[in-house]
Amino acid sequence: MLQKGFPAVTNSAHNMYAPAGKWILGTAAAVVGMVHVGGVTRLTQSGLSMTTWHPLGTLPPITHQEWEEEFARYKQFPEWQQRKSMTLDEFKYIYGWEYGHRMLGRSVGLVFCLPWIYFSARGRIPKGYQGRMVGLLAMGGTQGLVGWWMVKSGLGDDRRGDKKEIRVKPARLTAHLSMAVATYSALLWTGLDILGLPHKNMAQEVAKLSKEAIRHATLLRKGSIHLTGLAGLTIVSGALVAGNDAGRAYNTYPKMGDSWIPDEILEMQPLYRNFYENTATVQFNHRILGMSTAVGAVSLAAIGLSPAKAILLTPQTRKGLYAIGLAACGQATLGITTLLYYVPISLAAAHQVGSLVVLTSGIYLAHSLRYARPAFVRVGQAAGKSSASRQVAMAKAV
Repeated sequence: MLQKGFPAVTNSAHNMYAPAGKWILGTAAAVVGMVHVGGVTRLTQSGLSMTTWHPLGTLPPITHQEWEEEFARYKQFPEWQQRKSMTLDEFKYIYGWEYGHRMLGRSVGLVFCLPWIYFSARGRIPKGYQGRMVGLLAMGGTQGLVGWWMVKSGLGDDRRGDKKEIRVKPARLTAHLSMAVATYSALLWTGLDILGLPHKNMAQEVAKLSKEAIRHATLLRKGSIHLTGLAGLTIVSGALVAGNDAGRAYNTYPKMGDSWIPDEILEMQPLYRNFYENTATVQFNHRILGMSTAVGAVSLAAIGLSPAKAILLTPQTRKGLYAIGLAACGQATLGITTLLYYVPISLAAAHQVGSLVVLTSGIYLAHSLRYARPAFVRVGQAAGKSSASRQVAMAKAV
């Protein structure tokens, strides 16, 4: 088992559900694209350019008169008071990013729904997975609602007196990104599950492993789950940094300015506001979480891939350990570079996508270690004891 492991089976001849698995992973990739465009939309300050929302979408302005009307509508909202020098062409630019982001979200919905109907009609959705599909659809639909709830926080009349740059509320931006990341994670895990369906005798294979191999895999599985959760929490903290535009402050490393811990880190009252509205606090938290993720990933990879232990793992797990170690180190380096260069759009957008690369590596690693789940280990150990008992009985009979 350790030589081949449990590879993804993408050939329809060996896995009749392989096309469905590929479709789910393709949808997950589309979500990554949507997150990337959403990040650029925020970085270009385009998110408040569309002041209305239609669930099914509408055509963009086409004629010059339609553009003038849309621009006039934008001028009725608070952001215009800070951007009165904007020209119509500049408005078209930011409107294009927001419109593209919204329509890409709806396109992802079609990418999910149409194949789902087709595969369901052909009986190519695995038994027991329809509930997951409904859940995934609900998550995608909720994402659209959360997006508009986020945008509305920057359009209200209560924002007209803002002296700072008007943007959506950081907590709502964080909810929007968190929902997208949760949907992506669920799609990725489901796709990997479907491509792994031919491996029906996993418990029996686990019974053949040595106690040392099972113990090592169990340790790594727990570590991978915790590390993936930490990576997800780091993404959430990054959204708070983005929402507060905190990356444009304390552009030094490793210190924040002249201090390791800024004096203003807990200056807001009530105290809880610091954790989602204080620039110093949200950046400090993101630094700590980001470096913790990188150190944790390297440590887990070092433990798992030590010469004496690596041979106890499947090829998929070894690949996952290499991936998470390299991805986390690369992401930490990219994050520091983005900070030092004052958050240029190209680096900031790459840093956001990089966070999903780290998360993907963690999910892949945890999934590759599913054979070390307690249920499989118990069944495998029971099967091993049963086999040993039969052999003893046969020896006595002889």
